[in-house]
Amino acid sequence: MNEKFFELKKEKQDRMINAALLVFSKYGYYHASTDEIVKEANISKGLLFHYFGSKIGMYAFLYDYATRFVTLELTANVEKNETDYFELYNEILSAMAASMAQYPYIFLFLKKADVESQPEAVAEISERREKYQRIMEALRERADITNFAQGIDYEKIGEILDYTTDGLLVKHLKNGNFRADLFLEEAKEFTGMIKDMSTVGFKI
Repeated sequence: MNEKFFELKKEKQDRMINAALLVFSKYGYYHASTDEIVKEANISKGLLFHYFGSKIGMYAFLYDYATRFVTLELTANVEKNETDYFELYNEILSAMAASMAQYPYIFLFLKKADVESQPEAVAEISERREKYQRIMEALRERADITNFAQGIDYEKIGEILDYTTDGLLVKHLKNGNFRADLFLEEAKEFTGMIKDMSTVGFKI
């Protein structure tokens, strides 16, 4: 992690991080422009290169910072012994919302990075990306699937939940005035509806 960068005031740190998250989440590594990042952050290009050295230095720092930040929020919001499929999903949503309250584009950035294929970028983040993916997979594997109604494909339910969450996230970010609490409230409403339609007691 970049010690010099963390000597800046927190407001300036977050402004630079949020600008980079936005630009990299929109364009991926190759097409992201440092000119657009500094414009969004309202800083000079010299300042960005002073702290990160290069575009790849910024990207590597950002991925490391984002995954560490999200992992801390998961630790804080997800109960260690929770196994109920939908409760676990809601706790992950709470961790997402807590992360996005400070960094609205953090999950769009991580999703973009999950499919990043540019060799220079992959070389920088591959180890950390694998670690983050293992953390997320381990959370999903804890989920108890025994309460699903007969004939319900729980893997497809997981995909429906993820597609719904992704769509809601994009919708809320498009509004321009992103509020993590409103995103979380609506996401949990949909999770509850999907739970009611897919668990024991529901008949297909």
